[in-house]
Amino acid sequence: MNTYARQPVAFVRGEGVWLWDEAGKKYLDALAGIAVNTLGYAHPKLTRALSDRLASGVLHTSNLWRIPLQEAAADRLAEITGLDEVFFCNSGLEANEAAIKIARKYGQERGIAEPAIIVMEKAFHGRSLATLSATGSRKVQAGFEPLVQGFVRVPLNDLDAVRTLAEHNRNVAAVMVEPIQGEGGINVSRLDYLRGLKEICERRDWLFISDEVQCGLGRTGKWFVYQHAGFLPDVVPLAKGLGSGVPVGACVVGGRAKGVLKPGNHGSTFGGNPLAMTAVVTTIDTIKEESLLANAEKVGAVIRNGLSEVHGITEIRGMGLMIGLELGQPCGELVKQALDAGLVINVTADNVIRMLPPLVMTPAEGRLVVERLAPLVQNFLARGALPRAAAH
Repeated sequence: MNTYARQPVAFVRGEGVWLWDEAGKKYLDALAGIAVNTLGYAHPKLTRALSDRLASGVLHTSNLWRIPLQEAAADRLAEITGLDEVFFCNSGLEANEAAIKIARKYGQERGIAEPAIIVMEKAFHGRSLATLSATGSRKVQAGFEPLVQGFVRVPLNDLDAVRTLAEHNRNVAAVMVEPIQGEGGINVSRLDYLRGLKEICERRDWLFISDEVQCGLGRTGKWFVYQHAGFLPDVVPLAKGLGSGVPVGACVVGGRAKGVLKPGNHGSTFGGNPLAMTAVVTTIDTIKEESLLANAEKVGAVIRNGLSEVHGITEIRGMGLMIGLELGQPCGELVKQALDAGLVINVTADNVIRMLPPLVMTPAEGRLVVERLAPLVQNFLARGALPRAAAH
């Protein structure tokens, strides 16, 4: 189906943070398949683990039986999240669907006939009917009405709006927030805002759902953004970088959400299969062994500091290796220009250059990202006078 506006390039080989196309041209990847390829390409530990799994002949058995690798992966996720229970699925929208079901069941168990979830403007939670209804984008929702009911929307970073809703809507059972909105333009939740949101949830007995599908798994310099704010949420949907390219998602719960889902309440045919679990275990172990959390923070600072010298960028946003450059005008043409210069980037929200490099990128490669991107942005912005960059 004609559902993608694809760029005219096909990548056929990868190594580290580098890709090669069919003609042999080499590209520096600053997107990682949209935050998916955590360990870059051809990482020896992942390649070896997946090869061994393929050689075993057991890629799928189903959740009718014990899957020891799934148990190992769940233990690792419980350790790094600080939470207690894990449901494995195949994608971010599935992880968010599970979170929505948990919130509704939690609300029903508290006597709320029609539980509601507070969601944010400009959020993106997926493209299924429920998750696109939670998403704060008319572009994503248009043509798929009627939307799923049960979501009430407020601006990001506005605690007063949440407090007002709390006073007037007795059906609220949960708050669902992307601590850093990816598709919405790398919009960063203030840490004091996240803490305030958590405080409201505690006082109102709501679930706090931290959607870290794109911003989690070490991208910001810690495993998860909520760890920067210093508290534990009740529900954490994950996917993208969790399997370093192997499709996998997870919904991790603790606190008030622990034990809400029981046998028969939810399921997945492929979720938690041995192939995906091999990728999860290897990804998490490698992030630890190679100190990739600290590396994400270090290399992200190299890129942000380098680009802060480019005159005309409206704002530089993000944390670690999740970086957005707002240019104040539509800049989609820069994606093709960057490809021509041997650099892979993305533009989201029309006017924001989005970069989500593999966590294995080195500082030298980060500087090379700046060297290749800066002149493209300077030439683009030379057509108009915009304010000088402000790094955040």
